[in-house]
Amino acid sequence: MALFPIHHPLVFIFGILGNLISFMVYLAPLPTFYQIYKRKSTEGFQSVPYVVALFSAMLWIYYAFLNTDASLLITINSVGCVIETSYIVMFLVYAPKKARITTVKLVFLMNICGFGSILLLTLLLAEGANRVRILGWVCLVFSLSVFLAPLCIMRQVIRTKSVEYMPFLLSFFLTLSAVMWFFYGLMLKDFYIAGPNILGFVFGIVQMVLYLIYRNRKKVLENEKLPELSEQIIDVVKLSTMVCSEVNLTNQQHSNEGHGTTGLEVIVAL
Repeated sequence: MALFPIHHPLVFIFGILGNLISFMVYLAPLPTFYQIYKRKSTEGFQSVPYVVALFSAMLWIYYAFLNTDASLLITINSVGCVIETSYIVMFLVYAPKKARITTVKLVFLMNICGFGSILLLTLLLAEGANRVRILGWVCLVFSLSVFLAPLCIMRQVIRTKSVEYMPFLLSFFLTLSAVMWFFYGLMLKDFYIAGPNILGFVFGIVQMVLYLIYRNRKKVLENEKLPELSEQIIDVVKLSTMVCSEVNLTNQQHSNEGHGTTGLEVIVAL
């Protein structure tokens, strides 16, 4: 049996493209972890996305072993397991004690207990096509929940009118990845692979549209504040001019009367 069975040339093409693009997506957090390494601190970053990504990669590897037609899923998700594990280890090294304990608990519950339970239940309670079907639905539901995660980011973008935490390139590559894996699943006639990526494509497009809408919004808001700031400066200048005029007038009066002006001069100097 071939390692990568090919039913249609496009299956192999979309699978390879999906591997390449997903690899770039896995590497997207590298700047974040470089910053963590330089500052020796996780700086409020959360480990949840990396633990979830590791769990997802483990599920798809197991599915690909059962469904040998989708064997190109093994390569990218194996690489993903290595990369995500590296991220988690680095997070544990530089995270504060509380975040470290939380991460260890999360890895234990999700990646050990959760995945172990799915593995045992599918092996003991199902076999053959039924096992593949049950695991396929587990992967589909979990992938849908992962694709729903960007809703929080999109809500934050709309609320703050800032795309600071939604890089365009990441949204672009996630969308492209969803397209490749959708066609890969479509060519294989595998609904469990193709289905979730429809939602991934839709959310990816929405994220890029939001980026285009709000990318210059921060600059616009800053520019809108400039006239107000100018008016405040003008008011301060006017006030200073009035005070100086009053001081000069008072000094002149006091000078005519033969009194000193030390008090008022100190106030002007302050």
